[in-house]
Amino acid sequence: MNQPESKTATAPAEAKADAAPIVQAYVLDFLRHNPSVNTYLGGAGLDPSLQEVDGRLRDHSQAALDQEDKWLADTQQKLEAAAPSTDRDVALAQIRYQLHLHQVRKYQQRSVDTYTDEPFRAIDFQLQGMTQTGPTTYGSGAEWNLVIQRLKAIPPYLANAQAQLRAGIDAKNTADYRMLFRNGITTAESSAKYFETTLPKLAEERVAQGADRDKTVAAVKQESANAAKAFTDFRNFIATTFFDDASKETGIKKEFGGDRFPFGETEYNWALKNNLQIDKTAAQLYEEAWPIVEQTQKDMTALAREIGAKHKWPLPADDKEAVRAVFDQLGKDSPKSDAEMVKWYSDAAFRLVDYSRKTGLFDVPADYKLEVVETPAPLRASIDGAAYYPAPPFKTTGVGRYYVTPTDNDPALLRENNRSAVADLSAHEGFPGHDWYYKLLQADKPSPVRWLTPGSVEDSSSMWEDSMPAEGWGLYAEALMAEPANGAPNGFYTPEERLYQLQGKLYRDLRVRVDTGIHTGKMSYEEATDLFSQVVDFRAGSCRDANLSEGKRASCGSSERAIFRYSKWPTQAITYRLGKDQIYALRNEAKQKLGDKFDLKKFHLLFIKQGTIPTGYFRDELMKQLGAQ
Repeated sequence: MNQPESKTATAPAEAKADAAPIVQAYVLDFLRHNPSVNTYLGGAGLDPSLQEVDGRLRDHSQAALDQEDKWLADTQQKLEAAAPSTDRDVALAQIRYQLHLHQVRKYQQRSVDTYTDEPFRAIDFQLQGMTQTGPTTYGSGAEWNLVIQRLKAIPPYLANAQAQLRAGIDAKNTADYRMLFRNGITTAESSAKYFETTLPKLAEERVAQGADRDKTVAAVKQESANAAKAFTDFRNFIATTFFDDASKETGIKKEFGGDRFPFGETEYNWALKNNLQIDKTAAQLYEEAWPIVEQTQKDMTALAREIGAKHKWPLPADDKEAVRAVFDQLGKDSPKSDAEMVKWYSDAAFRLVDYSRKTGLFDVPADYKLEVVETPAPLRASIDGAAYYPAPPFKTTGVGRYYVTPTDNDPALLRENNRSAVADLSAHEGFPGHDWYYKLLQADKPSPVRWLTPGSVEDSSSMWEDSMPAEGWGLYAEALMAEPANGAPNGFYTPEERLYQLQGKLYRDLRVRVDTGIHTGKMSYEEATDLFSQVVDFRAGSCRDANLSEGKRASCGSSERAIFRYSKWPTQAITYRLGKDQIYALRNEAKQKLGDKFDLKKFHLLFIKQGTIPTGYFRDELMKQLGAQ
């Protein structure tokens, strides 16, 4: 006999709090704790109360970090109790990273490049975001006053930096000697010169006429002089504390020598999962990378032989030597100076714009603008080649800048930036890469939490969460220009430009092998430098050989600078290829499901509007918006 069902009612589960207001409060407090990020993003456009933050620098004192960590832990607890959402998950990953950075890695004790880079970047972001007040003048009185307040913050900021580095010495947690020299000595010297000379000159040129002009310019000069002295003092602290001979890297004191950059496998795997939403280990990525590198090399070899036949250039029988021979021939059509090189990059960017208009690949407005300029001296230790910095997304003023790093008119390096070599980098940094990506993203205004850059905007303390979609898009943009388009069956590039586009792909492919290798002990710094020169530049031999040719010397120099960057920025180098692969995977999946209804232009726009967060957060939502799920 069946028993009747129970009539006892089950109490409904208590509804979880909405995460949105908690995330919003987290964003505003994050920007207050991170003034340079606030300026970079234009926080005052998000909330007027953030305006005064632009007059400050980050407080790296241990007392301030302890207080910040308490706030982060409290916010984490609130978010974990809230209803799930994409923005909630993004915020939680960011909070876990910041707590890990401060409490597990104790990175504040060794982050030399953070300390040397942040003041200049903060000021440069301010100058980029200023209101135009005349044909050649920029900045309201209030905006220049914030610059002055930030300049006043530099001496105590660098004093806190010294205290943290001393704590690192006591804890045996010090920076790699290369960073100590290149950032602690070289960048500090460049920053001192910038604040002593360049910024006062910019104030003279840019502050508009008015009753307070002379007072404003005088204040900038005075506080710039104080900032310059603080950087000189910081440089001298690094020199006397860590070096026997501060004129060279090898002058490092014995107790601070040796490789101190490796991330370690445990830390690398933690960052893959928490920061980049990647479900693979460093060991898997290392092993998977090499066959991809070899295939790209094969593609380059085949194309190089086609180019050689077209030009009737006799090429060596050895495949790698044949590719190198074609590069050497193409290098003969090179700029005569850094100024001409920058112009060539700019010209290539606008050829890409015209191409996209003619093929209908993107809807480019008639007033589209792109600014290409030389990389400022204080940033040259971090930017090898080129980089892009967007206009502040939360504000309506300011311009994005495509920086090209000068070669000091080095003939060998200028040949590496020859006429055929500039197109793919302009596709990446300019159009339809970063400049176009950020302009579309700013117009769509995704959730503010998706713009945040925990750790820093760009240095060794950065989370690199934003790098997966942004750098993935940049590399995807390079590849996209090689695809057939309406009226362009061979895509944008000439065969010669396509060879350099494949070389760009090659070194992003190799980065996955190198970055995981040097940070998990599978290859040494020197082995990585040799490999980079041999694979990317197709130049045989070791960079440690006694007599290097001019071309090999230039290749080894650029290879070593690349490895230095990767040594400082673990996991950043892998985001290019992995991010691009994710875009193609999403695109192919949507195309397979939608068939003839698939719209490439719509796919691009919907991908970009998700914001600068890894695709692991939004794959299902994107497919839903495309109608593919």
